[in-house]
Amino acid sequence: MDIVKDIKGFLSGLPGIVTGLFLNLRLRRIKKIVLFTIPFLLGIILLLGWMSARKVREVVIEDFNQQQLVLARHAASQIENSLDSLKRELSLLSLSPSIQYAEAVSLGKRMEIAFSRVKDEGVLEIRFIEYRNMKMYSVGNDGYRVMQSPHEDKEYMKWALPKKNQGNILMTDVVPLEYKNGLRKLIVRMVIPVWQVSVDEAHPLPTNKFSGALIFVIDATSLLDKITKGIKSGKTGYAWVMDNRGGFLYHPEKEFIGKNAFEARKEKKPTISFARINEIQKEMMLKGREGKSWYISGWHKGVEKEMKKLIAYAPIHLSDKDRDLIWSVAVVAPISEVEGAIHDIQIRQFLMEGIVILSILFGGLLIISMMLRWSSSLEKEVAEKTGELKRREYQYRSLVEHADDIIFTISPDGFVLNMNDYGCNFLKKTQEDILDKHLSYILPQETVELILKASGNVFRSNTSEQVTCSVTIDGKVFWLSINLSGLLDEWGNVYKVLGIGRDITERILLQEQMLHTEKLASMGTLAAGVAHEINNPLAVILGFTDLLLEKAPKDPEIIDMLKSIENQGFKAKRVVENLLSFARAEEQKRIDVDINKNIEEVLTVAGNNLLLNKIAINKMELEYPLPKVKGDPDELHQVFLNIINNAVHVMKGGGVLTIITRDVNDGRDVEIRIEDTGCGIPRQYRSRIFDPLFTTKEVGEGTGLGLSVSYGIVKKHGGTITFETKTKEV
Repeated sequence: MDIVKDIKGFLSGLPGIVTGLFLNLRLRRIKKIVLFTIPFLLGIILLLGWMSARKVREVVIEDFNQQQLVLARHAASQIENSLDSLKRELSLLSLSPSIQYAEAVSLGKRMEIAFSRVKDEGVLEIRFIEYRNMKMYSVGNDGYRVMQSPHEDKEYMKWALPKKNQGNILMTDVVPLEYKNGLRKLIVRMVIPVWQVSVDEAHPLPTNKFSGALIFVIDATSLLDKITKGIKSGKTGYAWVMDNRGGFLYHPEKEFIGKNAFEARKEKKPTISFARINEIQKEMMLKGREGKSWYISGWHKGVEKEMKKLIAYAPIHLSDKDRDLIWSVAVVAPISEVEGAIHDIQIRQFLMEGIVILSILFGGLLIISMMLRWSSSLEKEVAEKTGELKRREYQYRSLVEHADDIIFTISPDGFVLNMNDYGCNFLKKTQEDILDKHLSYILPQETVELILKASGNVFRSNTSEQVTCSVTIDGKVFWLSINLSGLLDEWGNVYKVLGIGRDITERILLQEQMLHTEKLASMGTLAAGVAHEINNPLAVILGFTDLLLEKAPKDPEIIDMLKSIENQGFKAKRVVENLLSFARAEEQKRIDVDINKNIEEVLTVAGNNLLLNKIAINKMELEYPLPKVKGDPDELHQVFLNIINNAVHVMKGGGVLTIITRDVNDGRDVEIRIEDTGCGIPRQYRSRIFDPLFTTKEVGEGTGLGLSVSYGIVKKHGGTITFETKTKEV
């Protein structure tokens, strides 16, 4: 009986033992799965984390270098604009009769005036080599000199002599020169042929003969220093410029300037291989290409050690006709500046991943909990990376927003994608008025056509384009110089165009003013000749008319006809006198003039005319006391009377005349504003109102000399005369 009980007890406990064995086997299997599967999954996750960190690093580096490329393009554009400005000054000077005919009296003065305008742009000396006797007329900081032409300038004369080079400008290679007091400068010359094609009083007909060569001697390093010295990429990045033969024209390391770029680095750090940067310079920069890359350097801003640098470069085209004459500007910065922004995040990420692995190995059953915590930590890291990228984006956006240029991007269809605040403020519009709007809604049609044509070339060939155009804002015309360049996507295609526009209105107005001054001088000479030729027969006509009036019979009809002849003769005489007054350079009376009193005297003279034409002066804002000016009171009378008479003429049926005086520039100058409520000046006449003999008045009402004479008087007094107008035209 005891044996039977023992057997029954064993059989009843067997299912528990089997269940325990089964659970034990299942736990072992799960353990094996955990031991093999979880590390495999963790390995995949670590790999993905490493790939993600690497991708973030690549994106940040690419974005940073793209911004360096934008800086390089902008610097190249500014350098080209400065060189173009000097070329225009050189061309304008070559058209002066004083230069073309080597007029001893005015040649030096004309060159000194030109030198005062260009010396701040790096011009050290202006030379004119006369072909007839190979004399050199030179103006520089030491004054005006005349001497025999040096040998090197004779070589430029050989280039200038052929007729085919008339109108062209030669840019020479850069050469070192011991200039003054032992100073060594890098010199580049601009050379233009001079032909006798202009006229003046001494040469009323052009000879069309070759006169010589006009040369600007330019300090290349000084010119480049003004533009590139202020360029800063990141915290310590900088720019440098090399010429078409590989020499440094500008570099923050002063000992590099003037040295060959391929040799200077090796000379400073012979233990480092500069093969990559040499290849970039040889195959890309010296061939006029733009791009971005990296290279190994041995120093940066006082820190001397082997380091990796990012570089972006853009070409500087010195001549539109000779595309081989190219300089290149590069913007560089250590890659450590970019890597530093994400280095701490990556370290924390890898440390966290290591903690997770150790926790899984030693935690076992806590693997799920640890994975959740790791996932949460990963999200936090991603958020921090995103925040860092946003901060970096904010820095770059701040750079764009605080620039004193109009910076914008446009799509292939001509829609504005972005524009900085300076551009919106300049155009007097808001972001909502501009973003996602077509250019035709923002700018004049002719300006839009120029920009779209140039941007089309950029989209097709990825080349930078330069556009000079005008815009009208609140009735005032502004001139812009816009540089257009392409922004590339990851496949190297231009997906939008970056435009950087600069206000060059003052430069354009200065050029127009200079041309107008030359025109006035030529017209004055012509007017004097015409007036003298007419004056003699006119005197005969008036004399015989007076004689006939004395001897004619007392026939009223004959007397009326003779009176008509006499009246018309006197009208012609007044026109001749005005012409002579316009052309004659009389000696000025220089006394202290009270402008307010001068204006009141003019208003007393013109008061009757104002009253008859129903013109009211309801607002005389004459500032008291007003500084006195040196001038000729009679000539100033004439200026104010001419302008007031013109104002009366355009206020048909009556109006309001406003006269304002005030001191400006801390009392050094006086400003006079004369405003009327007339119809305004139509757009087609605005560029001609100061031209001699130009008038919109009916025949017999005006000669077209009033504003021209006023312009000459004001210029003679060292002042400026301008106008502002509004019309009802769209």
